[in-house]
Amino acid sequence: MYESWMNSISPFVRAARMTESFSLAGEWIDHDHVYTYIEQGEAEFFLSGVKYLVKEGDIVLMHPFMSHIIRSTSKQPLIQYIFHFDLYYEEERSLLKNTSAAHRESPDLADREMMLASIRPISHLQLADRIEWKKRFALMHKEFQEKRGGSSLITKSICLELLHLFFKNQSADQDQEGNMTKGWAFIEKSIRYIHECYADPQLNNVAISRYVGVSTNHLSHLFKSKLGITLHKYVTHIRIEQAQKRIIEGTHNLTRIAEEVGFSSIHLFSRSFKAAVGITPSKYAAMKSRVE
Repeated sequence: MYESWMNSISPFVRAARMTESFSLAGEWIDHDHVYTYIEQGEAEFFLSGVKYLVKEGDIVLMHPFMSHIIRSTSKQPLIQYIFHFDLYYEEERSLLKNTSAAHRESPDLADREMMLASIRPISHLQLADRIEWKKRFALMHKEFQEKRGGSSLITKSICLELLHLFFKNQSADQDQEGNMTKGWAFIEKSIRYIHECYADPQLNNVAISRYVGVSTNHLSHLFKSKLGITLHKYVTHIRIEQAQKRIIEGTHNLTRIAEEVGFSSIHLFSRSFKAAVGITPSKYAAMKSRVE
């Protein structure tokens, strides 16, 4: 799928990272393109309500403001190689450091930035291309780690190469389609509300289901059956995820962070954090401090 407009693109790569996770992973909405390669494991990707089953060697390419949830479905940890990019460089957008757009309305993006919105978002790499892909991504990741002069030109050229590999392999996989998730409208409305209100300690299953307009039992069943996680655990997941980000930023103490993400006490926060992450918030903060 090569079209004439592709000759004019000049990508700006904003971030590159590797993640390893169990259960749920990934942001809800991002303001830029998200290019994800599955290095290990299997997962369900819910992209604007359409479910795709992905595995090792698959690429998922999400356009700006595409809602997505990632659920690992294998016993192995899900390892993803990810980079964020814009199709075209714009100085104002280049200053955006946080890729998450969960709390924002979709801005008026230039039409050219949404040119990939109509493509099928999944591609499966052949073995030889996987090897080449990982070599190129390793170089991109290194450029972000070392922050040398001229890195933007190198990452731009690598982005173009990786986009080429996505489209090259997509043509050989035309039958890989997704299925619309039943009840997604309720799930999506719930998740948007949770992201807006997770800081409220009173946020619970009853409040969420009342906002969505369905019974608590029905909404809980949808979350468990479609996402593999209870509604209550999803709220806790978001709170812990937000707490981790604040701990890494290092601007507030743990008591304030607990309050900011919706825990009614530091004791409940510590217990919930350890259950989810495996270590206490204080140990997590110390570990991240040593890394930096």
